[in-house]
Amino acid sequence: MRARWAVVVGLLLGVLGVSVAVPPALADTSSAASSAPATAPVPLGQDYLTDEAGVLSARERTELEQRLTALSKAKDLQLFVVFVDRFTDPENRQQWTEQVAKDNDLGDRQYLLAIATDGRSYYLSASEDGPIPLSQVDRISASLVNDLHDSDWAGAVRTAAAGFEGGSGGPDLVGIVLVIACILAIVVAIVVLIAMRRRAAARIRPVSTEPVADPLDAISDDELETRAGSALVRTDDAVTSSTEDLGFATAQFGDASTAVFTDVVAKAKAKLDEAFSLKQRLDDEIPDTDAQRREWYLRIIRLCEAADTALNANVAAFDELRALEKDAEQALAHLEQHRAAATSVVAGAPAALLTLQGSYDASALSTVVENPGQAASRLALADAGIADAHRLLAEGKRGEAAFAIRTAEEAVLQADQLAAALTTLRDDLHAAEEKARALIADLEQDVAAASALPPSPERDAVVAATRAALAQAQTDLTGTGRRPMAVLEVLTAANTRIDETLSAIRDAQQQAERARQVLEQTLAQARAEISTATTYITTRRGAMGADPRTRIAQASAEYDQAEASRTADPATALQHAQRAISLAQEASALADRSLDVFDGGAALPSGGSWGGRGGGDLGGAILGGIIGGILSGGGRSSGWGPGGGGWRSSGGGFGASGFGGGGRSGGGGRSGSGGRF
Repeated sequence: MRARWAVVVGLLLGVLGVSVAVPPALADTSSAASSAPATAPVPLGQDYLTDEAGVLSARERTELEQRLTALSKAKDLQLFVVFVDRFTDPENRQQWTEQVAKDNDLGDRQYLLAIATDGRSYYLSASEDGPIPLSQVDRISASLVNDLHDSDWAGAVRTAAAGFEGGSGGPDLVGIVLVIACILAIVVAIVVLIAMRRRAAARIRPVSTEPVADPLDAISDDELETRAGSALVRTDDAVTSSTEDLGFATAQFGDASTAVFTDVVAKAKAKLDEAFSLKQRLDDEIPDTDAQRREWYLRIIRLCEAADTALNANVAAFDELRALEKDAEQALAHLEQHRAAATSVVAGAPAALLTLQGSYDASALSTVVENPGQAASRLALADAGIADAHRLLAEGKRGEAAFAIRTAEEAVLQADQLAAALTTLRDDLHAAEEKARALIADLEQDVAAASALPPSPERDAVVAATRAALAQAQTDLTGTGRRPMAVLEVLTAANTRIDETLSAIRDAQQQAERARQVLEQTLAQARAEISTATTYITTRRGAMGADPRTRIAQASAEYDQAEASRTADPATALQHAQRAISLAQEASALADRSLDVFDGGAALPSGGSWGGRGGGDLGGAILGGIIGGILSGGGRSSGWGPGGGGWRSSGGGFGASGFGGGGRSGGGGRSGSGGRF
C-alpha cells in the first residue's frame, strides 16, 4: 500500500512540478562536516559562473557559461551563479547573497543564485523591480530543490536558466496552467486511489514477519560517529529555533494557546539532553568497548530523529497558530512598546559598566565589557526593522512586514539580555565577595585549629600555604581591582587542602590513641606470659635446655623495648609487646617438651625415679637445679657443727670433679657407693 501511495504522491508532484523542500540547515545528514571550509561574500568575475567550491568540471563550466550567455541575449537579463562551500560573514544565506549583490552593484535585471554545497543551503536574489515577477522567482527557486538535494549542481543551473527562459512579464499563464493541472491531478489521484483500495480489499496479502533491516547496520563505525555528530548539531539548532519561536508565540498568543507546543519542545529538549549525555560518555576518559560505542552512536541518532520528528510534526500547526493573528499592526504596536521599555535599560548599560570597572579587575568583567555597545547595536537593528515594517505595511506587503517585525522582536530581546547581564554579573560578584569573606573566616579557624596540633611536616606545610592564600585573598578583595571569582576559587582549593590534611592528622592521632589503649592491655598480657614462663623454667631449670631459656630471654628483651618506646611510638611499642607474648608462649611450650624428655631419664641407684613432675627429694632437687647450684658453689666452705665433722672443702668430702657417672678414681681401682648415716 505504501508503494501505491508513493505512486499517487509522485503523480501529484510530477504534475504540479512541486518538490518537498528540505530546510537548508537540515538537508544533509552525512556529508556536511564541521571541518568544511567557509567562504565570505565573493566578488563576481567576468563570467556568469563563480565556482569557489570546485564542484563543476571544465566541460560543465563551458556548457553552463554558454547557456547563461544565451539566456542573457534572449531575455535581456543576466543570471549569475556562485558556488561556495559554506556561507560566512554573514552565515545567513539571504544576508550573504544580498551582500554579494550589493558589493557587485547588481541591477534590476540581474539575478544572483548562491549555493553552499557543504552547508546545503542556497538563495536566489532578485530585485523587486526586475522583469520577472517575484512569484515566478519563488517558483524557480523551489524548482531547484531536487537537483540540489541530489548534488546535481550543473542540473540546478540548467533548471534555473530554464525557469528564467519561461517568460519576463505579462499575465502569469504558468500559474493558471498549474492551477488547472492541480485540479486534474487531484481528480486522477482520487480515481487511482479508489481503484487501488478496491483491488487491495479483494487480495489481502499476508503480513511479513521478517524483521526489517536497519539501514544504519551497514554503516561503518566512523561514518556512524560522523552522522551522530551531525544529528546532534542539527537537532540542537532545531530545538533552539523552536524554543525561540515558542517564546515569541507565547508572548503574542498566550500560554493556553501554546501549551501543546510547549510540551512538544520540552520533550524534544529532553531527548536532545539524553543524546548529549551519551556523547559525553563517549568523550570521557573511561574506555568503552566498540560495541558500546556503536550502540550509543545509534541511540544518539535515534534520539535526534525522534526530536526532529516531534518538532516537524508540529510545524504546520505552529504556523497555523501564528496565522491566527493576521493583524500585523497589533504585533507592531506591541513591539514598539517593548522597544520603548528597553530604551532606559540599554541607556543605563554604559554607566553600569563604568561602575563595575571602578571596583573590579578587567579579568572579572571580560564577559560583559562589550555589552553596552552590543545592546545599542541591537536596538538600532530593531529600529530599522520597525521602520521597515511600517513601510512594508503601507505597501501592503504583510508577509515581509511580519518578517521585519520578527527580526526586530529578536533584536529587542537580545538588547534586554545584554543590558541585564551587567546587573546579573554585579549581583554575582557581590555574592562571590560575601562567600569569599565567609570562607576567609572559616579558613582562619582551620589555621588556628591546625596550629594547636602537634608539629609535623604535613601540618606546617598546609598552614603556611593557607596563610599565603589568605593574605593574597585579602589583597584581591580590596581596592579597585577586586577579583572575587578568582579569590573564591583559590580559597575553595585552600579549604579543601587544609580540611583533608587536618582530617588525616586527626585520624593519625585517633589511631595513636587506640594504639596506646591496646598497648597497655598487651603489655599487661606480656608481663603475665613472661612471668609465668620464667617461673616455670626457673623452678625446673635442671631439666631446661638452651631453647626455652633463649626464648624467655628474648621475650624479656622485646618487652623492655616495648616499655622504652611506649610514649614516643605506641605503634612500634605494640609490635614489641606482641612479639614478647609470642616468644614467652613459645618458651613455655619448649620448657614443657624439655620436661617430658627429662621424665624419661635413668633410674636412681636405690631403684627409685628422679621424681621429675611428681617431685621427690633427690629428683626434685635435680629438677629444680638445686644440686647443680650447690655443686657450682652453693655449699658451705666449713664443716657442720663444732666438731668440724661433715663436708669439708678438702679431704674426704665431695670434690668438684667427683660428681658424675663412672669417672671416679680411687685406690686399687675400686668402686663403691655410700649413703646416709
